[in-house]
Amino acid sequence: MVDTPDLILHNGQITTLDSTNPAPEAIAIRSGRFLAVGDAADILPKAGPTTQIIDLEGRRALPGLIDNHLHIIRGGLNFNMELRWDGVRSLADAMAMLKRQVAITPPPQWVRIVGGFTEHQFVEKRLPTLDEINAVAPDTPVFILHLYDRALLNAAALRVVGYTKDSVDPPGGEIQRAPDGTPTGLLLAKPNAGILYATLAKGPKLPFDYQLNSTRHFMRDLNRLGVTGAIDAGGGFQNYPDDYEVIEKLHADDQLTIRIAYNLFTQKPKEEKEDFLRWTKDATYQQGDEYFRLNGAGEMLVFSAADFEDFRVERPELPEEMEGELEGVVRILAQNRWPWRMHATYDETISRALDVFERVNQEIPLQGLHWFFDHAETVSERSMERIAALGGGIAVQHRMAFQGEYFVERYGARAAEATPPVARMLEMGIKTSAGTDATRVASYNPWVSLYWLVTGKTLGGLRLTPERNTLNRETALRMWTENTTWFSNEEGRKGRISAGQLADIIVLDRDYFSVPGDEIQDITSVLTIVGGRIVHGADSFTSLAPALPPAMPDWSPVRTFGGYQSRFTASSVEPGLVTKLVSCCANACGVHQHDHARAWGSASPAGIDRSFWGALGCSCWAF
Repeated sequence: MVDTPDLILHNGQITTLDSTNPAPEAIAIRSGRFLAVGDAADILPKAGPTTQIIDLEGRRALPGLIDNHLHIIRGGLNFNMELRWDGVRSLADAMAMLKRQVAITPPPQWVRIVGGFTEHQFVEKRLPTLDEINAVAPDTPVFILHLYDRALLNAAALRVVGYTKDSVDPPGGEIQRAPDGTPTGLLLAKPNAGILYATLAKGPKLPFDYQLNSTRHFMRDLNRLGVTGAIDAGGGFQNYPDDYEVIEKLHADDQLTIRIAYNLFTQKPKEEKEDFLRWTKDATYQQGDEYFRLNGAGEMLVFSAADFEDFRVERPELPEEMEGELEGVVRILAQNRWPWRMHATYDETISRALDVFERVNQEIPLQGLHWFFDHAETVSERSMERIAALGGGIAVQHRMAFQGEYFVERYGARAAEATPPVARMLEMGIKTSAGTDATRVASYNPWVSLYWLVTGKTLGGLRLTPERNTLNRETALRMWTENTTWFSNEEGRKGRISAGQLADIIVLDRDYFSVPGDEIQDITSVLTIVGGRIVHGADSFTSLAPALPPAMPDWSPVRTFGGYQSRFTASSVEPGLVTKLVSCCANACGVHQHDHARAWGSASPAGIDRSFWGALGCSCWAF
């Protein structure tokens, strides 16, 4: 029969986000799309001899999550080289991970910890000192990037990058020095993060085949967290088309497990117009397919419009030439009907950019172009009115979950209550969606964003947003699903579990709608399906997912630690012991580190014994 499903899912708590069919019993999928969503009695009999039927065991199922701002292409090239402190809640554990990685990283490679964490997530509420880093890594270069504000380099890294007494501070950056002028290892963005990223770029790169493997592992960790789609925001030191060869190859080989709509990010100051003239001539907006397609321009349109988002320093004043340079680029994009996204942290930047957009709109109507601002932490009511009038949108990210404490220190708790004013944006009818801005600052974990949207708290537990400005759980979920589709011009094609839409669905390890608010950040997917294909499985669904080749190279931190770290709940255990146990077990047996962590978090310390690990399938004992 032509309507025989390839896959049927049933016996779950299914949330479709389709108001006409909110909680069905079963789902049928065929040829990568939802074929039928409804009663089990109607759908199960449709199964044929080749139909795969999966019992969801009563678990919550949702539409796949779509990140509105993720540097997935750049992040994939480097993922296997990076030790992630995302999710780690103890500096003692973080430093134990660093020490273990230093021991297996061969010269001339570096150990890199590149964003995804904040000092406020640690129980110690601080970063490691340079002396502590040098003590665990006397010879191996170590680079640690913390948010937009600083990088920590040990003595070995300083030698490799060549910073000496004679090194000159770049504009907007500082090489901190000892009284005798010797660099200490602390690099500061004041406020330009260029010095941080330029220093990182001096490190070794992976060869092409390793970058393919690295990108696959990054996508798998995103799948593990429930991400099935992303809008890539380009990035500094990511040149088009050269640095897109890896993702193009994976696409050609049908190995993408995340749907990617990508924006083109200009690379050189004062050459922005030339970039966009060339790209709009050589490429076509929306070229590609449902897995990989061009989404327009940005997030960097012109360098003079970049307002650096380091809340530890004063807001930067943009130069007078900003409007003229921005108008030149926006005219090119509007004439070619290319949408754009524009990085803008502060309302002062947004207001000046809107002056430009309104001027261009008088000659080239912008209505129908899906253009938007990214971030918009301090956007004003007046600016939101202007954005709505021009038919634009706002893509918010959870940067305040990582930097909220610094914002409060500088601007006060009252100012932070609606930073950004997400509830008001939605109330005004502005197109609004959510994402992460990962990987160099915030983490790529979507559940941290959902935790922030729902609770109004930072990762450090500081309540920023009063309840009147937070979102209920369904609204927050829509920010990560159907709302994001406007930003890639794909409304009605994905974002819901509805017949005819792309079959992207996730099944959770716990119920998003009933867990305590603080536990939202701990959710993972136990079954992730993209286009009807199973791309990740855990717990009782592990055997359904295809295996990945081991992370390359063999010293990759991903082999030992994986990516995002589970937040351990066995708080009575000695600090640092959990990381030691889990990483040791993961190295010695076939049980993945994340499965150890999940089991640990669900057990009491008294229940942790040989039989506990044996039931998990672990063949070692690492105490």
